[in-house]
This record gives sequence, structure tokens and C-alpha cells, in this order.
Amino acid sequence: MSDIVNKDDAKVKVFMASIANTLSSIECITSNYRPPLNGVRFLTDTEVSKLLHISKRTLQDYRSSGKLPYYHFGGKILYREDDIEKTLKDNRVNSW
Repeated sequence: MSDIVNKDDAKVKVFMASIANTLSSIECITSNYRPPLNGVRFLTDTEVSKLLHISKRTLQDYRSSGKLPYYHFGGKILYREDDIEKTLKDNRVNSW
């Protein structure tokens, strides 16, 4: 009447694999997460170039020409996420 379930049971194996997969997904998400500083999130040049689908050289041109505001801190270039959004909104061109 009462079946004993152990670690070799197929349902237990499926359940444990599901938990391992979920933990792996959580670790992947949290490894890339950086909490905002006073509500502002800063991005690196690598993150911005991937986000905008441009090369790092083009990003450097945008900095040099003043098209994109940035912070230079300790040899590191950082961009405020909201500055990038504002720049994109300000440079939107309607096609109609």
C-alpha cells in the first residue's frame, strides 16, 4: 500500500534535475546583476557596445565628439544607463 521512494526513483531523478537546472539559471542571472548606485545603473563600454550593436571604436568616437556622456573613473569608462536612453530618445527621427 505505501510505496517507498528513494533516490533511484525516476520521479526523484527528474525532480532533482529540475532543481539543478533552476539553480543554474539563478546563478547565471545573479552573476551578471549589479545593483544600481542610488537608483542609477552604470554600464561598461563592453556592455554599451553590445547594447547598441556598435564597435568599441564607434563608442569611442561618440565619446570624443560629445555625442554620448560618460564618466572616466580610475582608468575605467562608465556610462549612465539613463544617459544612453535619453541620448537615443533625443536623436530619434520620425520616418513619416
